[in-house]
Amino acid sequence: MNRLFSFAVTGFIALIVLYSTLFVVDQRQYAIVFALGEVKQVIKEPGLHFKLPPPFQNVLFLDKRILTLDSPEADRFITAEKKNILVDAFVKWKIIEPRLYFVSFGGEERRAQDRMSQIVKAALNDEITKRTVREVISGERGKVMDAIRKKVTDESKQIGVEIIDVRLKRVDYVEQINNSVYDRMKAERVRVANELRSTGAAESEKIRADADRQRTVILAEAYRDAEQIRGDGDAKASQIYAQAFGQNPEFYKFYRSLDAYRASFKNRSDMLVVDANSEFFKYFKGSGTGAASSSKK
Repeated sequence: MNRLFSFAVTGFIALIVLYSTLFVVDQRQYAIVFALGEVKQVIKEPGLHFKLPPPFQNVLFLDKRILTLDSPEADRFITAEKKNILVDAFVKWKIIEPRLYFVSFGGEERRAQDRMSQIVKAALNDEITKRTVREVISGERGKVMDAIRKKVTDESKQIGVEIIDVRLKRVDYVEQINNSVYDRMKAERVRVANELRSTGAAESEKIRADADRQRTVILAEAYRDAEQIRGDGDAKASQIYAQAFGQNPEFYKFYRSLDAYRASFKNRSDMLVVDANSEFFKYFKGSGTGAASSSKK
């Protein structure tokens, strides 16, 4: 019985030892076999593998997928025109040399991210200080990211990683500069609006002046035509009067004298002081003679 128990205990211990020598590498991972901090083997292929039981050998698994480094806060940089801007960026990276990565950071991803943040920040600072705010924000944003990728490629390989991409999520002014920028933008818009208003007012005055000129020309032409028509009418009327009264000149003189009498003695209060033998009273003195003459004719 004691022998059977001993065999069972020995078998259980053997199973534990055997289990501790087996490990599985996932296709998304690297495996580093090390002993006392010294790397013994780097396994990049997935599958079942063997090692010595602890404490002789241990296994550290590293992620071989593309990882993201996203800083929680934006960093401040100075542009070529000495203006402060805030840049929020993220980095896509992956491990390409597990052994070098382990030697550099002891397998701690946090230390690796801190180091890559320093590398990217230094590259950003080099590129932004050579460019203006407009170039960083819109004009040469793509060029800035390409230049940063080229700068960090060699340095990142020295720590066993590859920085695949660097993207600028947000580029903005610091809070102290925002108000002055908005004021400048507002002033520019006001200037454009005033310029458009002045242009519109000038065009309005030009149209109004042209309309007034056309109105004056039309009225002058209408007045000219009216006077011409009125003159033609008066001439025809005079011609008709002359033809009508030319047939009996004495009657025409008599008719014109009646018009003169009517105009002179229009009101009872009117007074006319003239010589009684004046030609004006010719038909008053000889109205009968004038009438007889007219009837004879």
